[in-house]
Amino acid sequence: MSHARHTGFARLTQKDVSAAAARHEMLYSGRMGGARAVFAFCDLAGLDLSGRNLADADFTGAILEEVNFEGAKLDSASFFGADLRRTNLAGASLRRADMRGASLRGANLIGADLYEADLREGTIAEKDRYGNLRVLQHDIGAAELPAAMMNSANLERARMTGAVAVQADFTDAVMKGVRLTRANLRQARLTGANLENADLSGCNLTGADLAGCILIGTKMDFATTHGADMTQTLTANTPPDPEAVANIEKLLAGHSRWAESDGREGVPADLSGQDLRHVSNLAHRTLTALIAPHAVLYGVNLEGASLQGSNLSGCDLRSAKLGGADLRGVNFSGAQINHADLRDCKLGPLLIAGTRLLPARLDNAQARYADLRGADMRRARMSGCDLSYANLTDCDMRDTETDGADFTGAKLPGRFAEALMASA
Repeated sequence: MSHARHTGFARLTQKDVSAAAARHEMLYSGRMGGARAVFAFCDLAGLDLSGRNLADADFTGAILEEVNFEGAKLDSASFFGADLRRTNLAGASLRRADMRGASLRGANLIGADLYEADLREGTIAEKDRYGNLRVLQHDIGAAELPAAMMNSANLERARMTGAVAVQADFTDAVMKGVRLTRANLRQARLTGANLENADLSGCNLTGADLAGCILIGTKMDFATTHGADMTQTLTANTPPDPEAVANIEKLLAGHSRWAESDGREGVPADLSGQDLRHVSNLAHRTLTALIAPHAVLYGVNLEGASLQGSNLSGCDLRSAKLGGADLRGVNFSGAQINHADLRDCKLGPLLIAGTRLLPARLDNAQARYADLRGADMRRARMSGCDLSYANLTDCDMRDTETDGADFTGAKLPGRFAEALMASA
């Protein structure tokens, strides 16, 4: 594709930018001959800087249309007033980057890390508004290009006051503590996004899709939500009903006695659809064969718990702590396990009735960004499971069923990755 030339901007070649990036990396690693990369007011349109370390580099006002920054390290870099239309920033690290006044219309930021990035004042979809930088104004029509793709991006504590993100896609983005005051999110897609403690005061959410959003502690004073889809949003259950919590505690105590005594004492609990976020001390509890489909366990600490053979289908376990838990034979089918910590958990088969093996089920579960390092997942049924960007390093995945599973961007154990490539 040909790129329009911009008067007054120095046009750089691939050789120019590669050499500058190499010198910047030398500086960053403390080697002789290094120099900071300064691309301010330069034209880099269409060039490739994927995977390069350009943290703290200066891209002020630069023309960066369709540049490939995939997987690049751009922490604390300056993109003030830059033209980043249709730029590929997938998986890039942009922590604390200055992106004020940048044009990101149609940019790909899927899986990018924008922790504490500064995206204020019309950055996502519109031309910049700084009259003193008129040379940087990107004069395009409002509907000429598709909106920014920020699916699964980390925008925690990012500053987006007044940002224009019309029709932008924030599906499953982490947006904890993000400042979106007066932002224009009309018809934006925020399905499953985590907006815990975010400030959306005065935000325009007309026609936006917030289905399944986490809105715990979210400020929405004077926000416009006409026509917005707010179904299945997770909000704070405060103040919790003390009587209801006490009743759940009693049921769990009885269940633990039943499990620990092999059924001689206590009674098994049925907690289907219950909100268990306010139950204390679930870590290291004996909760074998717990029946709790569609229960809310968002952010709950279940580290080291014994949950083998439990029915947790359709549960909301997003950001839950399950490290070291015994989950042999557990039913997680259709559950939401995004961002959950499952390090070193047992997700292998459960031996029942002497010889029969009951495999763990994760079919059609959502486990995006789940941390499964070192987990035992032998024989697990994961058909249709979404494991995008999950960390499966050192997992034992022998004899797993993975038909239709999505491993986009996931870190996979060597042998399993090789087998997956061979079957592709």
